[in-house]
Amino acid sequence: MQRTLFPDSTLFVAILVAATLSVAGPSNAAAQLVPFENLADGPVYIVRVDGMIDKGLSMHLDRAIASAEADGASLIVLHMDTFGGLLDAADIMRKDLLSTSVPTVSFIDRNAASAGALISYATDRIVMAPGSSIGAATVVEGTGGQAAPDKYQSYMRGLMRATAEANGRDAAIAEAMVDPDLEIEGVIAAGQVLTLSTKEAVDLGVADAEIATVDALLDALGLGQAARTMHTASTSEKIIRFFGSPVLQSILMLMMLGGLYFELQTPGVGFAGAMAAVGAALFFGPNYLNGLVEVWEVAVFILGVALLLAEIFVIPGFGVAGISGITLVVLSLGVSLIGNVGLSFPSGGAIASATVTLAVTMILFVGMLFGFGKYIPRSNRFAQLVLQPNLGSKEGYTSSHERSELVGVRGTAITPLRPSGAVDVNGDRIDVVTAGDWIAAGTEVEIVRVQGSRVEVRTIREVTS
Repeated sequence: MQRTLFPDSTLFVAILVAATLSVAGPSNAAAQLVPFENLADGPVYIVRVDGMIDKGLSMHLDRAIASAEADGASLIVLHMDTFGGLLDAADIMRKDLLSTSVPTVSFIDRNAASAGALISYATDRIVMAPGSSIGAATVVEGTGGQAAPDKYQSYMRGLMRATAEANGRDAAIAEAMVDPDLEIEGVIAAGQVLTLSTKEAVDLGVADAEIATVDALLDALGLGQAARTMHTASTSEKIIRFFGSPVLQSILMLMMLGGLYFELQTPGVGFAGAMAAVGAALFFGPNYLNGLVEVWEVAVFILGVALLLAEIFVIPGFGVAGISGITLVVLSLGVSLIGNVGLSFPSGGAIASATVTLAVTMILFVGMLFGFGKYIPRSNRFAQLVLQPNLGSKEGYTSSHERSELVGVRGTAITPLRPSGAVDVNGDRIDVVTAGDWIAAGTEVEIVRVQGSRVEVRTIREVTS
């Protein structure tokens, strides 16, 4: 009896089907993504959300959404890879995404941490590439990574919960990304902040599918042949993102405060004043042109500087004008870090972020003054910019030109020398002194010694005797 490789044809078919399904794993993951209904016929807008989430990025997304709505776009895809950023900027982006009529999808390509998780929750669908993660949305202060006070964590928990509920996702899982004390059985124990891998996010319903590329995502939604618009940041938005980072804002504020302080220590307008002016222009200019700083904030800063100048140059002492000037300068810098409208300020993370940035800047400013005052004047570089403390003859300095060629030259006393006076030497009037004797006018004398500006004479008789 002849033996065959697959004696049972049914078994052969079963094995072939199983092998096919195992190879097609990613395609099955893509097929799990439920297509949108009644999509428009317009292009797909793809917007990069990468790097730090800041005010410039929120402006970019706002413009992209407006353009997509005006263009009748079929879909907006956020191509995301971010570790987070400013909470106030993320909240603006969240509101824009929740209010738009164009369907939205977050494609998480590696990272959607902190504020990035909040933005992802605001989109209609979440898709993650293999090896990606989402979560860790605890609010931190500054760049040190320390958790902010509980009132800010409470505010962030509320945002995550409300955003998850708005798009039909599990609110408890969203809160667990913020609150380390929240325990979800089978998901995370108390004492940890929730961060999910791609597989975990899909299994828990946070992500709708695991898909490797944007192209595969659009194929899964039936938009593989749709026109695409890569919405890029404008020049002004790039400038805002560059100058809007908390680190650079601190540097610019140090330029303003340090330049202003050192300029007030010296008369006239010099390098320190120019540095302060450049710092102010780079701090206020880009933010004002893009609506993040208002006219009254710039006016408060200018008024504060004017009061300081008046206190120093017009009003004696240091009193109300000086204190008011310092208060207005610091106040203007603080409110300029917050995206307010008129006198209406946001709450929560925006004010916390601005306060931390300003506090760190003031600490660095005090340290800079201490360093300049104690160590810089001793350095060789600084000594090249100021007068030397020792201007003696050993260093080559003299109070006047030393006329050593006059030694031995004779002249006539023009005035009585008691013991100083004037002598006529070949028609030149020279101021001289004697060794202590009084010499009458008209007496012939001879110059016997020259030391700097001191010219000593004696009578002819004294010289020859």
